[in-house]
Amino acid sequence: MKIALLGYGKMGKAIEKIATAKGHEIVYKVNFENAYDFMAVSLTNVDVAIDFSMPEAAVDNILKCFSAKVPIVVGTTGWYDQFDFIKEKCLNEGQSMVYSSNFSIGVNIFFKMNKILAKLMMEHSDYDVMIEEIHHTEKKDHPSGTSISLAKQIISEIKGKTDYKTRLLLKENTPSQSLKPHELLIESIRKGDVTGDHTVKYESVIDEIEITHRAKSRYGFAKGAVLAAEWLQGKKGLYTMDDILNL
Repeated sequence: MKIALLGYGKMGKAIEKIATAKGHEIVYKVNFENAYDFMAVSLTNVDVAIDFSMPEAAVDNILKCFSAKVPIVVGTTGWYDQFDFIKEKCLNEGQSMVYSSNFSIGVNIFFKMNKILAKLMMEHSDYDVMIEEIHHTEKKDHPSGTSISLAKQIISEIKGKTDYKTRLLLKENTPSQSLKPHELLIESIRKGDVTGDHTVKYESVIDEIEITHRAKSRYGFAKGAVLAAEWLQGKKGLYTMDDILNL
């Protein structure tokens, strides 16, 4: 495949390494230097685009790919307030797109485990649930898209939880926030160069239950994104990693 990388930071470089090792060719890269020159015509002779850019750039990148009729894999989060618009445009125009809050195969298995655990805990109201996520200090959005996906899965199963609330922890003495019973707490911690840790915690006065996914490097996300780009070839429509992994 001939791939355009929309976003050439740490994730873009990891994707490049995996894609070229599999025999694919990176024919176009968008970074800070050439972002303003990126247009739909830039995607000539591109088989697929992979977007790990910035939240404020993602929708424009998607629309440029749609204009060029180029399939796109979107790993950027923080733009989902415009998701319905993109979904309608994709389906109405016969475009091709895979999106996910996390392309790691391990995380998508973790999503499945989260759904199962939430169903099991549904009838046990003596447990309260929260999510803790830790990322590097350069991550712009909070909570992470992965945490939002986890929260939505839990809210769909747990009676009494109808919304989530985020607390951003940048230092240890961050003041606590009041939490209403219907709110699911997401603690977003930003420190060091942590790739991404996510923990779902259920706690009662008797005991605690936790499930955790801890990313050791960015290559898990990159591997899943390249897999999605390969899978998307020849397809039309809007897909997620559930479709690719049959979860």
